[in-house]
Amino acid sequence: MKSWFLTGKRMIALTLTGALGVGVFAGCGDGKASGNAAEAADSADAGQNSAEVVEITNVSYDPTRELYEDYNELFGAYWKEKTGQEVKVVQSHGGSGKQALEVANGLEADVVTLALEGDVQVVADAGLIEDGFAEEFDLDSSPYTSTIVFLVRKDNPKGIEDWDDLLREDVGVITPNPKTSGGARWNYLAAWYYFEQQGQSEEEILESMKQLYANVLVLDSGARGSTTTFTENGQGDVLIAWENEAFLSLEEAPGEYEIVVPSVSILCQPTVAIVDEVVDYRGTREVATEYLSYLYSEDAQRLEAKNYYRPSNEAILGEFVSETEGKTITELPADGKWIINDITLTDIAHFGGWNEAGEKHFADGGLFDAIYEQ
Repeated sequence: MKSWFLTGKRMIALTLTGALGVGVFAGCGDGKASGNAAEAADSADAGQNSAEVVEITNVSYDPTRELYEDYNELFGAYWKEKTGQEVKVVQSHGGSGKQALEVANGLEADVVTLALEGDVQVVADAGLIEDGFAEEFDLDSSPYTSTIVFLVRKDNPKGIEDWDDLLREDVGVITPNPKTSGGARWNYLAAWYYFEQQGQSEEEILESMKQLYANVLVLDSGARGSTTTFTENGQGDVLIAWENEAFLSLEEAPGEYEIVVPSVSILCQPTVAIVDEVVDYRGTREVATEYLSYLYSEDAQRLEAKNYYRPSNEAILGEFVSETEGKTITELPADGKWIINDITLTDIAHFGGWNEAGEKHFADGGLFDAIYEQ
């Protein structure tokens, strides 16, 4: 039966839009959260921070809605026990690139938890984050990681197994827009690396990428929008997806989808950072720092894994590694071991870091513009 309505965790996350009274806000995938988050931030400046209550704003990207819904509750309990103070976390979600621009242009965030270092750099370039943010927390300020997989419909009717299948004329692809979505940039680079691994020259890779994007039916602004296009609107044969988004689809619509893990992908490192100008203005540096530091705690790491993010703690990650063979996942594993490690992963360093990759591939006039000519 077709899944026409939002269910499960995604419905819960969206209903939190009205929950500002309890200090949690989950924005819409199109970025409309930003205005309401800004209003909430202004109310904090007006005196809501006190000895009894402190309020911070976390501007994040699309697929972290469910993760931070859970994490904010976990952190709130930890902070209350440690300090006796209640903490209220205002959430804003949207395409990562768009969220970065919102903060750079005035949306007051105490912390950003974005899809990639390059988006945080946009905020730093606006003078709001001090240099060295990638070294402020462990592992390049990336407390959890992810990778890119394929979500296909039940029984994989198009027989999609790897990136080259996405070039076939009979395959409709759904992926977000790299101009606005950090996840979309990871998708793009994972595909690029696959064709590179096939021995293609840059000219040949460009032709392969043109064919892939010629098959894209909809370029949504963010990853959650693309998931909705695929699952709720029924468009496309394959969704190029964050790992956690794909697993949420299995969780919310059992028997309707399958995950295909390609032979080659990329290690996605979402980056967290304190927005220095804002925390110093609001006097929230201590709680904001602890909010990001606690993402590395054992409790938080297991929570991240249960939300289908890969923990940075290797020992905890090992608790969730699958022992079964095969690269097609048809249902959530009963033992909770969902991570398939039999995959060749590159990383952003292969592309020269985000400054070089952004300039070459995603800047105006870059390779993506040439690939996706209208």
